[in-house]
Amino acid sequence: MPILQISALLSYLNSQTEPRVVIDKNYMIIAANTAYRTAYGDTIPIVGRHCYEVSHHYTHPCDEHGESCPLQLSNSTGLAQRVLHLHQTPRGEAHIDVELTPIHNDSGEIVCFVEMMHTVHDASANPASRGMVGRSQAFNTMLSLISRVAPSNAAVLLLGESGTGKELVAEAVHKASSRATKPYVVVDCSGVTETLFESELFGYEKGAFTGATQRKFGLVESASGGTLFLDEIGDIPLGLQVKLLRLLETGTYRRVGGIEPLRADFRLVSATHRNLKKMVEDETFRKDLYYRISSFPIHLPSLPERREDIPLLAEALLTRINPERKLHLHPDTLAQLAAGDFPGNIRELRNILERASLMADGDTLMPEHLDQEYRGVQPIERAIVQDIVPLEQAEQSYLQWALAQHGGDRQALADKLGISERTLYRKLSR
Repeated sequence: MPILQISALLSYLNSQTEPRVVIDKNYMIIAANTAYRTAYGDTIPIVGRHCYEVSHHYTHPCDEHGESCPLQLSNSTGLAQRVLHLHQTPRGEAHIDVELTPIHNDSGEIVCFVEMMHTVHDASANPASRGMVGRSQAFNTMLSLISRVAPSNAAVLLLGESGTGKELVAEAVHKASSRATKPYVVVDCSGVTETLFESELFGYEKGAFTGATQRKFGLVESASGGTLFLDEIGDIPLGLQVKLLRLLETGTYRRVGGIEPLRADFRLVSATHRNLKKMVEDETFRKDLYYRISSFPIHLPSLPERREDIPLLAEALLTRINPERKLHLHPDTLAQLAAGDFPGNIRELRNILERASLMADGDTLMPEHLDQEYRGVQPIERAIVQDIVPLEQAEQSYLQWALAQHGGDRQALADKLGISERTLYRKLSR
């Protein structure tokens, strides 16, 4: 690409507030704007280095390490690409939403690519005192969907087992939206009665019923301009579903005892651990309401689906449980936790760690500090010695155990096993 054109392109990029780089077809960075150098620069100059070297500290393109490479995809399709990656930054690993756009010449040929990076601030790939924590593929897939839908006004439906962190995800959607400065209001729909539902959601006028001594604003009104999060929406009785559907379809509501319709202005995020499609088939959940709330469904992975995150989650949870004690897990303890079933997911893991922290007198949690059901043989012994299982299942058990031994570090484990990280990634993904 001619120097004059690069200079003009860089001049434009420097006027942009988001970090951006220009990359040639050989993965070489040929220009970087000021925002990029500030956010991702280190002591070594950025221009003249490969993008995968700067972003991942890899020696080969990221697709050879099991990642989805936006440049490779864009080069083969000619279209813009968007992926979520874990990038190395001066502040440690971070989740980065990458948008890559091909630049064509007059003949329609791709001559270079412009890559824009956006840091996802509500998730951490390192132990954090609050918010979402994870680095597994299942977690990153969920995070990618959050990044895509948050800036829009689409209704989001969070689907997943209890204890997977649906309220954290709902809050992340709100914080990444254009409504982030407005209210975020949570409504717990489980066990709600019709009278309470209407008065809490819509509010009531003075004198609407006995005890209504003054007007009360409802949660819909409190969420005006912001986000309304309906947690466990699958628990709403059929009779109340009609009232909710009317609110969503018309965008209006009346306070209990009121006459004038009021205009609603909120972004809807719903969550449930129930199978709503099955409930629609069984006619226990309205089909029209289901399609109204599920414009953009997001699956929250269970803890067994993101087992490689257990070391990271355990460390983060220990920090939250008792930040003053500086607790840590013995490798044998971590290995046994990594083999657990966790029907209660992250909530169950927290309970286990909290009990273990109370049982431990020192700062190291040993296997004997765990509940009885989490003590015993190592996962590889349980998978192979106690039972005869398919070879692929035995390999999976061993790899999960070995990953826990290495603190979730896939590169270190791949080196130890004598295979590429990409091969290890494929095996773990199965």
